[in-house]
Amino acid sequence: MELLNFSETLKTSCTVFFLSLLFSFFGSYWIDCLYKKIQSSDLLSFPERIASRALFRKPLLFLLLLPCLGKAFITAAPPALYYITIAIAILSFVTATDFEQHVIFDSMLLPLAVCGICYTLHMHLPLWEHFAAGLGGGLLFFILTLLTKGAIGGGDIKLIAALGLWLGVRPLLSVIAYGFMAGGVAALFLLVTKQKKRSDYFAYGPYFALSGIGALLRLIYSFI
Repeated sequence: MELLNFSETLKTSCTVFFLSLLFSFFGSYWIDCLYKKIQSSDLLSFPERIASRALFRKPLLFLLLLPCLGKAFITAAPPALYYITIAIAILSFVTATDFEQHVIFDSMLLPLAVCGICYTLHMHLPLWEHFAAGLGGGLLFFILTLLTKGAIGGGDIKLIAALGLWLGVRPLLSVIAYGFMAGGVAALFLLVTKQKKRSDYFAYGPYFALSGIGALLRLIYSFI
């Protein structure tokens, strides 16, 4: 019995390690391809610093994915595990692009949203509530975009809408609250250390994405 448990643990650990490595390299390659497509546009905030800002992307993605996927594989079972693994990977990529270039790609958010709908249907969750969360979250952030004159970007609107399809109303509200709190602390730190000015744009997307990963990992316990 102990040998069997050790074998299963070793198998799970190797799977998590391999997937984290695979996603970090695949995600980094995908991000570089997306950057090249829009490099001549004004969508990238630091087009002249793509390489320098992405210098540690692969190891940082790996270090983010490893514990998150590890937690998912320990506590979740198929089919929820498959969906949540994909979501964690995409949200990690979103975190990277918004930190690096203050951009969130539709080509990442669309599969995240579609996967969220499939997850909701497959797990027999209340579809109307999840659609309401996606629509309401997106509308709320659209209003915030108007009120803050662009401090909240279009990518944030679509990210919150996609997370709403995954989470439903209450977990989405927690993601929004934690995202704003974490982002506010980070923004204050950057202001105090004079790395940012009040007039500079600050990316909140990574904090919503990371909060979304946390919410998805908490969601796993609903199916244990």
